[in-house]
Amino acid sequence: MSDNISAPPIWMTALEYRAIPERVQMSGLLPLLRRLPKGDGHPALVLPGFTAGDQSTEPLRRLLRDLGYRTYGWGLGTNVGPTQRILDGLFARLERAHARTGEPVSIIGWSLGGIYARELARARPDLVRQVITLGSPIQMIDNDASSASRVWDMLSKYHAAGFDRSAREADRPHLTVPTTSIYSRTDGVVNWKACLIRRTDHSENIRVFGSHCGLGFNSAAIYAISDRLAQSEGEWDPFVAPWYLRGAFPCATDLDRSRLPAPVA
Repeated sequence: MSDNISAPPIWMTALEYRAIPERVQMSGLLPLLRRLPKGDGHPALVLPGFTAGDQSTEPLRRLLRDLGYRTYGWGLGTNVGPTQRILDGLFARLERAHARTGEPVSIIGWSLGGIYARELARARPDLVRQVITLGSPIQMIDNDASSASRVWDMLSKYHAAGFDRSAREADRPHLTVPTTSIYSRTDGVVNWKACLIRRTDHSENIRVFGSHCGLGFNSAAIYAISDRLAQSEGEWDPFVAPWYLRGAFPCATDLDRSRLPAPVA
């Protein structure tokens, strides 16, 4: 077994153009997507992926607003990685979203945004209702690779020293809030195995078909997000696709720690 998680193959990265038709499909399906279960109005904070910003998550946030949620972008510009300004801004944004209603906040994080989401939930579980990640390489640590590694390395000199990614998520304590990881096995940016989490009585993996860069527009992922958000506060059941949509949700893989590279001694 390799000592590191590798990036997806080049041919898979080349298929990331699928994000364009996925965005078009979302627009075409909006009349149906707006008929998804209405929310209870609780706040939902949506965090963008690496090198992206609020513009990338605006279609998803707009739909969630239509479904009745109080949605918030992160308001921190382009996600250049865990700079001290971004880390401080994330906690401030979470606290403001919570303060406006007094309700715990659901956090939806795309790619690197999902890693931030989990760290927020780990540090402030009292403010977080649940975490939903989209193609987030949760298990990646230093020296692992993705298709974005070159850009990450270029920007790493600006990253906060306190953002520690030396231990795999599988070797850390479970989050205490419900967590869902949505992933695609044809992700062309991060290795899909890095997106898996341990299944527990309040955590799960959901597999969809699609690209990494289109997960925030992916109709199956959106269905799963709306289903997770619609659960009553304090109640959580694993996702079960209705019979007529089961083809859109292939059997998900759960984390097998033995298949990940061993911890560095």
